[in-house]
Amino acid sequence: MVASAGLLAVGTASAHGGSLAAGGREPLVIPTWLFLATGGAAVGASFLLASFVTDRSFVRRVHRWGRPLVDSGTRVPRLLGQAVGLVGFATVLVVGFYGPPTPRANLAILLVWVGWWAGLAMSMYLLGNSWTVLNPLTTIAGVLPSLDRPYPDGLGAWPGVVGLLALVWLEVVSPLADDAPLLATAVLGYSVVTLAGAVVFGREAWFAEADPVERVFRYYGRVAPIGRDESGLRLRLPGMDLSTPRLVDGPDEVAFVVALLWVTTYDGLVTTPAWRDLTTPLVEAGLPAHVLYPVALLLGFGLFLGVYRLAVRTSKATAETYLSEATLAERFAPPLLAIAAGYHFAHYVGYFLALAPTLVAATASPLIAPATIPFYRLPAWFGGVAIAAVVVGHLVAIWAAHTAAYDLFPGRLQAIRSQYPFIAVMVFYTMTSLWVVSRPEVPLPHL
Repeated sequence: MVASAGLLAVGTASAHGGSLAAGGREPLVIPTWLFLATGGAAVGASFLLASFVTDRSFVRRVHRWGRPLVDSGTRVPRLLGQAVGLVGFATVLVVGFYGPPTPRANLAILLVWVGWWAGLAMSMYLLGNSWTVLNPLTTIAGVLPSLDRPYPDGLGAWPGVVGLLALVWLEVVSPLADDAPLLATAVLGYSVVTLAGAVVFGREAWFAEADPVERVFRYYGRVAPIGRDESGLRLRLPGMDLSTPRLVDGPDEVAFVVALLWVTTYDGLVTTPAWRDLTTPLVEAGLPAHVLYPVALLLGFGLFLGVYRLAVRTSKATAETYLSEATLAERFAPPLLAIAAGYHFAHYVGYFLALAPTLVAATASPLIAPATIPFYRLPAWFGGVAIAAVVVGHLVAIWAAHTAAYDLFPGRLQAIRSQYPFIAVMVFYTMTSLWVVSRPEVPLPHL
């Protein structure tokens, strides 16, 4: 995070892909209230349908369904994955410092934003978590000496929460998508901090607890249809792993899940006309823009976390259970990961498809700008894909929460009643996400 702080004074921002963006969101052709009400009603109706499924054996069968996948048992795939990760890491640094100055022609910029944060991140919840193998920093840390100092129990995932919020703040307020040397410097700085943590506390402890990127991809992998259990690789229904006990363990990990959900919303919120109109009087009154954005980030996180904790408190009352609020918070936080994945997909799938040809062209000519820079223009109907992704993410979350409730509570009615507050929160999250994706996209204001 030291590198992140040092970059704040550099240049002006062009977030969310900056000059890479090949198109923006289009306004709705139907009334916004009708659109939001329909989305919220779809989530509520899906809960009503799920509440009719009260056969515990059926719920368990759906949850446990799976098929074993072939696992070669050799180290070759892992070694190939590690090599790919190291080559990608080296490419970002070399091309970032020595490649073409044009952002859309620079492979380092395209590789980070299009290939990694859009494409690879989507593969985590669409296919499975490959980052444990691809991560070049874990590979490098594996050959470094370690002091093996005990990782403080009180820290838990809190460094990851702070790191995730800081990384998204840096993405928004700095010109990382326009300035390849600056991006390479940020990657290098993050790598130094990460490797230092791995040397001091040990690779396993640091990447399991403190590293925000590792935790994001690990959580996204829990949504995916391919996972690993004690018997090896396994095909399962998407999102079914989200009702597993102790997937989230402690208030720090609950906070990380909520932070992940919030930052995907914040990333789109700051490019809406409403954000521009709301913040313009504040900036004109003298509030510095570089203060406005982190304050809004922290306040929004506090709001999302506060709403979730209110739902936990209300759920304990409606379910009339002896279970603690901490237990309820931990069991019902993982389903929110499906919502985060759905909104990430909605936010980035069009961006990835539009710029995938650009990434291919830059890969073929990494140090020299190609004569033409291709991109794919999305059809007009593609906006429906983003909307569908948001709704599907919430539907998966509802079923995962339904499964967790039947695992927690002995009574069927008690399990259903426990879900009332969480469904209200999911409707709130749904309508917020749908509102963001339904707004036209404007340049980031004030920066």
